[in-house]
Amino acid sequence: MKKILLIAAIVFSTLSVEAQIQKGNVLVGGNFANLSAGLNSSKTFSLTLSPKAAWFVQDNLALGGYADLGILTAKNSSTTTFYGIGALGRYYAGNDANVLKHSRFFGEATVGFAGTNVSGGGGNTNGIGIGIGPGFAYFVTPNIGLETLLKYTGVAGFGNVTYQSNIGLSFGFQIYLPGKSTAEKIKSDIK
Repeated sequence: MKKILLIAAIVFSTLSVEAQIQKGNVLVGGNFANLSAGLNSSKTFSLTLSPKAAWFVQDNLALGGYADLGILTAKNSSTTTFYGIGALGRYYAGNDANVLKHSRFFGEATVGFAGTNVSGGGGNTNGIGIGIGPGFAYFVTPNIGLETLLKYTGVAGFGNVTYQSNIGLSFGFQIYLPGKSTAEKIKSDIK
């Protein structure tokens, strides 16, 4: 049994980046942005987390869902909370766009329900959230990708302010799980 697991690990680790972004595979992970903690008199804290899960419906194209959770607060100041949930689409550029051997550029778009709320009567907007932007993924192993994403996000809807938007840079960690077709290929390679 140990030999089979060792052989499977070796075969799986030699698969190229294309194997992880092919039809049937699953992407699970998330991004984080705005992580800061002020140590001076302002005592600020901010953090935004964006967990994601997507299924590759065809090679290089993944569809799934996301959630956004964020907070920005400072001593003696308003607190801003961000939230959202919705659909996610990602497209990974082909081999010609690779900068490094184990990397890919991608584009990400999101749409769903979102909100930005500021305590103390500040600008509140709750409604439809959209986001779009380019990203870069570097695969440290065939199953694990580190990434950065520059993304425009906007929320349009109801509240004191009808539209709020920003551009943010986030960093992420994604796990690419093999689908049934990739698992069957590994089994056939072992035999």
